[in-house]
Amino acid sequence: MSAFFESKKVMRLSAWSFAIALGFAAAAASAGKMDVKLSGDQEVPPVKSSGAGSGTITINDDGTVSGSVTATGFAPTAAHIHYAAAGKNGPVIVPFTKEGDKFSAPAGAKLTADQMKAYKAGELYVNVHSAANPGGEVRAQLKP
Repeated sequence: MSAFFESKKVMRLSAWSFAIALGFAAAAASAGKMDVKLSGDQEVPPVKSSGAGSGTITINDDGTVSGSVTATGFAPTAAHIHYAAAGKNGPVIVPFTKEGDKFSAPAGAKLTADQMKAYKAGELYVNVHSAANPGGEVRAQLKP
């Protein structure tokens, strides 16, 4: 009889462990991790550039932002996430920190509720600036 109750305990514990693991997997799956490819033709107006950029940006359901982009083929000066739809320019909402040619979202970066709505509507972009193109050398729209 004791072995029967022990077996039920183990099964209950296994079921709870499985449910918790599924919860973590679902939370990770709902995070908005995006691989981005930045190019001059996505800038407004388009920039003729041999430069490019790439990286990974994650915007979680709670608005927290993480990730980085790396520029190649030009001397980058700054990078940001901006608030605007494709084909338009908008204000900086997340300034990145520079480490060589790599730019990263600062620890604690978080979007507001309105910025999250804009993100879900495809109205945020990341770009990298240069001295030659201070408005932006390469850009990629962030798509959830």
